[in-house]
Amino acid sequence: MSERLEVRKTYKLYINGAFPRSESGRTYELRSEDGSFIANPCLASRKDLRDAVTAARAAQSGWANATAYNRGQILYRIAEMMDGRIDQFAREISLLDGISRKEAEMEVRAATDRWVWYAGWSDKLGAIAGATNPVSGPFYNFTIPEPLGVVGAIAPERKSLLGLIDAIAPVILSGNTVVALASTRAPLPAITLAEVIATSDLPKGVCNILTGKRGELAPWFASHMDIDGLDITGVEEPSLIAEIKVSGAQNLKRIHSFEGHPSPQRILAFMESKTIWHPIGV
Repeated sequence: MSERLEVRKTYKLYINGAFPRSESGRTYELRSEDGSFIANPCLASRKDLRDAVTAARAAQSGWANATAYNRGQILYRIAEMMDGRIDQFAREISLLDGISRKEAEMEVRAATDRWVWYAGWSDKLGAIAGATNPVSGPFYNFTIPEPLGVVGAIAPERKSLLGLIDAIAPVILSGNTVVALASTRAPLPAITLAEVIATSDLPKGVCNILTGKRGELAPWFASHMDIDGLDITGVEEPSLIAEIKVSGAQNLKRIHSFEGHPSPQRILAFMESKTIWHPIGV
């Protein structure tokens, strides 16, 4: 029997509900901890980032106008679909991080639970961030939380699935749309997550996932004038953090880095407060 020819996979980006190749045509080799070849992910370019932001902006108003309950149900459905791919996620994490399958499965289950946890907050934000304000005069005065718009998110290199979900879920559940940059050294869980999202009920353009070099793309995330906020929790290099903050100042971009356990504050960091005055009828 002849030896089977190895099929070397080339993974694509996830933009506007589709899986295009990078317009640059560039890829990079992905290797396991022992150095064996795994796949060729795309090296996203500045043009790919612009396309993703355009898609996110087009989808944002429709997603924000969906009911909070509906958004929560869609996110919960994604968690259900993730649960059906535990073996695939665990295999990719174990291969790239050099950890045991059991440890990898624990991360996948934690990531799924985290997605469910954030989904549950979708219709409860008004209760913790909204208010009826006392005013002097014949008026009702209400404060309600609203989504910021388009948010960029840079995933951490380690905990590539859990860290990515920590960056995406709190952003989109409130009505924002997101452009996420996957871990450079371990992008496969992000690509598999994109496949899950593509077959879920999440509208196209709400979540866009790029793969590539963070040192190359992160400054463009920061300077893009149509990205309203940026989660840089996954960035650890002091020089890159400084460059991001300087570039993001051009459009007063809201830039945050988070530590510790998941919190509603991570959701509210990319929301705004809207105050409404309404006269009291006689």
